[in-house]
Amino acid sequence: MSGLTVRPFDEGSDDEVWDRFVAGSVNGTFLHTRRFLSYHGARFADRSVLIEDGQAGVRAVMPAALDRTDRSLVVSHPGITFGGVVHDGALAGEELVEVFELMASHYRAGGAETLRYKAVPLIFHRAPAGGDLYALHRLGAVRQRCDLSSTIDIDHRLALRGGRGKRARTARNRGVEARWGWEAAPEFWVLLGRVLGERHGVAPVHGLDEMLLLAGRFPDEMSLVTTWLDGEMVAGGVTFSMAPTMHLQYSASSPAGRKVGAYDVMVEACVAAAAGSGHRWFDFGISTEDEGRILNAGLFDFKASFGAGSVAFEHYEVTL
Repeated sequence: MSGLTVRPFDEGSDDEVWDRFVAGSVNGTFLHTRRFLSYHGARFADRSVLIEDGQAGVRAVMPAALDRTDRSLVVSHPGITFGGVVHDGALAGEELVEVFELMASHYRAGGAETLRYKAVPLIFHRAPAGGDLYALHRLGAVRQRCDLSSTIDIDHRLALRGGRGKRARTARNRGVEARWGWEAAPEFWVLLGRVLGERHGVAPVHGLDEMLLLAGRFPDEMSLVTTWLDGEMVAGGVTFSMAPTMHLQYSASSPAGRKVGAYDVMVEACVAAAAGSGHRWFDFGISTEDEGRILNAGLFDFKASFGAGSVAFEHYEVTL
């Protein structure tokens, strides 16, 4: 017997050890920390777990909560894009299969019937940590959802399309410049809200106050870049630094910005910043809708035109 055990996360007493473990993991990001998850407050019924053994202490953690509409469904985690078992790289093979068997028993004993597992995509691994997908296979999991993201490999960037390089150079020659800093957040949130509302009929998931709260908690992980022309903000984006990847969480461009190529300048500023800070990937995020069943082809092609390839974001379900 390996001596592995699974126990529920205890808010307060486990916060510090949890976040310290995530910081030293091979596949955890700041999204998996209690400092980030706690901003949800009581929005979710937490079902996070720690995996321990008697000698080494914590071996892995998994953020999780009950689905808000189906109390028999545990999700890893409904409040973040991806969750998954976070570990230090030493947990692999049959031992990781055992972890999933133990978690299944733990959640089944608590009354859950299904585990929905939102795997951490490879681009967010500091070292390959895909053993969870094998463990899911052993448990008979089925793919419940698959989204398609667009990602630039900074050292092996695909060819730009549609004159992207020329647009960026022309925009800079016309005076478009990129600036970094959260002082522009109020103006950017007005632009973002207007663009999302007009073009997609939605509002930002995070309000301005919520985003500024998180940016204050994670000043090294969250950044705002904006592009300007003649004193007017014409584009911008919020970036998340997560392990080897810089991810574009929000972005928007005004009609004037789209006309002059301000978004191109913003993207190149992000890629340069990602390269300068040692990131391997720059990720635009997914272009899929309806839980991955619909690909927004126009949006996907737009992101690909910046030299991006494709990365799958996979969700699985296990019947407990």
